[in-house]
This record gives sequence, C-alpha cells and structure tokens, in this order.
Amino acid sequence: MSKALPEYPGKEALILTVEYPPGGADPIHRHDAHGFVYVLEGNIVMGVAGGREVTLGPGEAFHEGPEDLHTVGRNASSTKPARFVVFLLKDADKPAVLPPH
Repeated sequence: MSKALPEYPGKEALILTVEYPPGGADPIHRHDAHGFVYVLEGNIVMGVAGGREVTLGPGEAFHEGPEDLHTVGRNASSTKPARFVVFLLKDADKPAVLPPH
C-alpha cells in the first residue's frame, strides 16, 4: 500500500510485506526514508552502518533513519522462512530501495 500524505507535501507512506526464504538476505542498500520493520514470523537479523546487529523475533521492531546505510538484513534461520512488515515514510518521487551511495 502506498498513500500520499497531503499534510507533508512530497511525502508518502509505503507499507509492504517482505519474506526471506531460509538463509535469505538483502544486499547492502539504503532507503532515504524512515523505515520501521515489524516481524510477523521467524527471526531476522538487522543492522545499519555504525550500529550493532540485532536479532528480532515475532512482535519485535527495528528502525532505520533516512541517513542510515542498511548493511545487514537477513533471515536468522537456514531452515525456516521469516516474514515482516516494512513501513516507510519517504519522498514520493524516490524508489523504496536505493543502492548504497
């Protein structure tokens, strides 16, 4: 779901569900957005440059800011999938995922 935010011209909220297969991971990337992750199923490992890695389970959340480089995003399990919701508050004209600078 994507929704323009008229009170904040040029901004939008984007909500999506991501599934990591067993052993799955994201490449290093950035969002240029406030990103909130909420784990639905399984366990994931998240981290940004300069921060520590955290392992999250169902009901736990993670935040990354517009200046953060998302260096770690992976399934903590090599045998079970993991699913989570991502909520991004971003510029409407930018893609949700961007390559590292």
